[in-house]
Amino acid sequence: MSSKKPKSERVLSVRDLNISFETAAGEVKAIRGVRMDLYRGETIAIVGESGSGKSVTVKTIMGIMASNGKIDSGSIEYTFTNEKGEQETVDLTKLSQKEIRYRFNGKHIAMVFQDPMTSLDPTMTIGKQIMEGMIAHEHISRLEARERALHLLEEVGIEDPEKRFKQYPHQLSGGMRQRVVIAIALACNPDILICDEPTTALDVTIQAKILELIKKLQKEKNIAVIYITHDLGVVAKVADYVDVMYAGRIVEKGSIDEIFYDPRHPYTWGLLASMPDTDTDAERLFAIPGTPPNLLERIEGDAFAPRNPYALAIDFKEEPPMFNVGGQHRVASWLCDPRAPKTELPEQLKQRLAKMRRESEV
Repeated sequence: MSSKKPKSERVLSVRDLNISFETAAGEVKAIRGVRMDLYRGETIAIVGESGSGKSVTVKTIMGIMASNGKIDSGSIEYTFTNEKGEQETVDLTKLSQKEIRYRFNGKHIAMVFQDPMTSLDPTMTIGKQIMEGMIAHEHISRLEARERALHLLEEVGIEDPEKRFKQYPHQLSGGMRQRVVIAIALACNPDILICDEPTTALDVTIQAKILELIKKLQKEKNIAVIYITHDLGVVAKVADYVDVMYAGRIVEKGSIDEIFYDPRHPYTWGLLASMPDTDTDAERLFAIPGTPPNLLERIEGDAFAPRNPYALAIDFKEEPPMFNVGGQHRVASWLCDPRAPKTELPEQLKQRLAKMRRESEV
């Protein structure tokens, strides 16, 4: 587990972000009041089931929202050093998607997607794809771009960079392609690296190497990283802070230790309990009962209430605010209201968290 770091400069501040999508069936309220802060050199992991709003949030930061989507309210303030060497803060929600892509993507904010084959052009050599961003954003010569591209290939752990430089994506393995995608993302030294399920398509040993590589490069270059994942095992290895999303809202946030060793939201309990564990006696994995709400319909009260075995009467009437439960820890659950009855962690989960703590201290 990561230890808490002193706060450095803030690079991203998301406030009360609301996003909806127009569909044939009606309006989907996909993101509901998201707040998030990201600091240089820090890693935030955004976790939650499919459809919870993780990818929509970060794609909005990148200016790659679907054409039927719109930002209803809120701000995404990004602070960076401009061409004059001055600190500048812009609200990305006030810019067109074209302007975000032209001014910031690749140069200041970069993204590593789940499947490298969807990010790489099959008709272009690896070298050309790495050089492209540097030439466009930094206006350097082809010779200088080539030198830097070869150095980047070496940095991301690709052997014989000269040979790989001339090859096409289909000639590389999945792990190598993902390393190339990371090299492309880092080509212009961005402030923020967004990783959307970057290791899902890879086998476990390659996955561990890619996670280590991102951590190493982050430390060397002091980049802020956002991880999107549903795999809490990945979160434990990489994150400083965790934001747990459910039905378009952050329902629990805190440091890695607060979320893993003192989770307070029943949804977070469910996510932690459903992690595979080789030592368990249970014949089946735990699954959170029910299904996520239909965001086409207006949500009354707490969106998680129908699936929550600990739900209170108020959960079905009123949406809970964010309760401060100490430290960096914030929880959107009525169970954290001082007036609520005391609810204990399920015994099985308590044992599992104790075991995880013992393993992390070894």
